[in-house]
Amino acid sequence: MNAPLDAQFGIGHEHVFLGESHDKNERKTWAVIALCGVMMIIEIAGGSIFGSLALVADGLHMSTHASAMLIAALAYTYARKHAQDRRFVFGTGKLGDLAGFTSAIILAMIALLIGYEAINRFLAPVPIRFGEAIPIAVLGLIVNIVSAWLLSGSDHHGHDHGHGHGHADEHDHDGHADGHHDHAGEVQRIVTASGAITLSIFEDGVPPVFRIESKSPGMALAPGNLSVSTERADGTRQIFAFKQGGGDFLESIQSIPEPHAFKAIARLGGEQHTVQFAEHQHHEHTVDSRDHNIRAAYIHVIADAAVSVLAIVGLLLAKTFGWLWMDPLAGIVGAFVIANWSYGLIRVTGAILMDMSPDETVANKIKAVVETAGDKLVDLHVWRLGPGHLGAVLSVISSAPTHGPAFYHSTLQRLKGLSHITVEVHQQPVAG
Repeated sequence: MNAPLDAQFGIGHEHVFLGESHDKNERKTWAVIALCGVMMIIEIAGGSIFGSLALVADGLHMSTHASAMLIAALAYTYARKHAQDRRFVFGTGKLGDLAGFTSAIILAMIALLIGYEAINRFLAPVPIRFGEAIPIAVLGLIVNIVSAWLLSGSDHHGHDHGHGHGHADEHDHDGHADGHHDHAGEVQRIVTASGAITLSIFEDGVPPVFRIESKSPGMALAPGNLSVSTERADGTRQIFAFKQGGGDFLESIQSIPEPHAFKAIARLGGEQHTVQFAEHQHHEHTVDSRDHNIRAAYIHVIADAAVSVLAIVGLLLAKTFGWLWMDPLAGIVGAFVIANWSYGLIRVTGAILMDMSPDETVANKIKAVVETAGDKLVDLHVWRLGPGHLGAVLSVISSAPTHGPAFYHSTLQRLKGLSHITVEVHQQPVAG
């Protein structure tokens, strides 16, 4: 019995592309807003009662701090509440990127204002009430440290698309790691009558291919004298022929489709050797899962903390040595730091909002799947739907009647992070 149409083609599935830590990050952001709100009220009330204009000014500054956090918090709440809203064609996963972009613009404006004020202080120095200014700067630093701690633990420091290196191969029967192929679990050592060879999956130049390399002195490998076939759990079989590589190794002509979990049978001369390859965790980290909304909030408090540190240093030097110019100089340095962070965030989130292709690795793997099936990929679009979620639209020309949209939909679902797939297949007319 055939599967229902929606199961075959993915029709009617949910378009929820929020990050895995969405709810946790939402709670963290609201907690920071509560902290800033309490400090704002205390500073403004205390400044009004004790006649400290500086304390009132810092309380107002704390209100802008809370407002910036409010953008992130509202984005989280709105995205969660409207995740199932069909008016959002591809879900609300990119709302966090929009909030991050907005926060980055605000950071850039803050950097300009700090720089402008610092230049004015250079041109027209004003007297500084060190007794009030230094404690307030210290208080601001403490609040920012606590805020950064509340927002910590999220993936806002970066994302590694690479694979781990330098691990010993758990399948290397004589206990040796095998050089530049050191993707854990992807190098198999085989001992033949003529000597030892390694069979590995090489991915650094995607699409992934098999490599065979001699590990015994004087042992020569000829492409026409060997082959590798794979058998998967679903019964799928594939035969790989080899060609001479760029060095002292052989490389498969065909690329290896995802996932890399299968039994491989290596035939060398009259011998046959079977090894097992398993899909490892590092394949799950090829898609950018950074939450740029929480990242923007984190950068905001870190930037504020950096400015507080610079302000404290500048005020202490100005008080100790009478260098009044140190205070505006610290402001200019802080403005440059904030502007630099803001530019990086604008560049990343802007690229996502403009649907720039986020990861060539996934695009190359899709191409490898199509080419492995013997078809031709004529058009491909890959874009980010939300943290850890990618969408793909592809057009294929196929000469195989069985290679319809359902075939590619089920095959491409194996790729990690590919959450929404739309496939158009054109059947190539058979000559004759």
